[in-house]
Amino acid sequence: MPVVVPRPNLTWWEKLYLPAFWGGFLVTLRHFLKMLFGRRDRRVVMEYPEQKWTLPSNYRGAPTLVRDQDGREKCVSCQLCEFVCPPRAITIWPGEIPEGDPNAKVEKRPRRFEIDMLRCIYCQLCEEVCPEMAIFLLKEYSLTGDTRAELVHDKEKLLEMGGVMQDDLLKWRKK
Repeated sequence: MPVVVPRPNLTWWEKLYLPAFWGGFLVTLRHFLKMLFGRRDRRVVMEYPEQKWTLPSNYRGAPTLVRDQDGREKCVSCQLCEFVCPPRAITIWPGEIPEGDPNAKVEKRPRRFEIDMLRCIYCQLCEEVCPEMAIFLLKEYSLTGDTRAELVHDKEKLLEMGGVMQDDLLKWRKK
């Protein structure tokens, strides 16, 4: 059942909005005088491109794909990250590796891999569930785009952002 909230009755002085106007004007004048006489608070201003926030060690940024030290993509298309992603921001289309390829020991690799950064909630579940350590979270907080399509990152963009991870891979070991 809806509740009706009665409006307060304004006096004729309040209906003129002069008290609100003069109150806002005095706040603006006070800030202007502080700036004019050099008593401004310097903690508020940050020169953004040159200065950046110092991030805590447990900061969770945007997910990216990484390559190994030999330039091979680490993802084996197991699709665990796609299944565990709560907002369903990750989409993987698995592809086969041809028989003549020197890396044919691995069964699959992603034909297409997309992460919709508009849907991603930066929960870190994709990084935790990845058995090959192919997904890592960036320490970058400034991901921008002019259109929605620019914020759907494909495999090439994710590999470019992620770079190379120097470690021993599970999928390339000989048994």
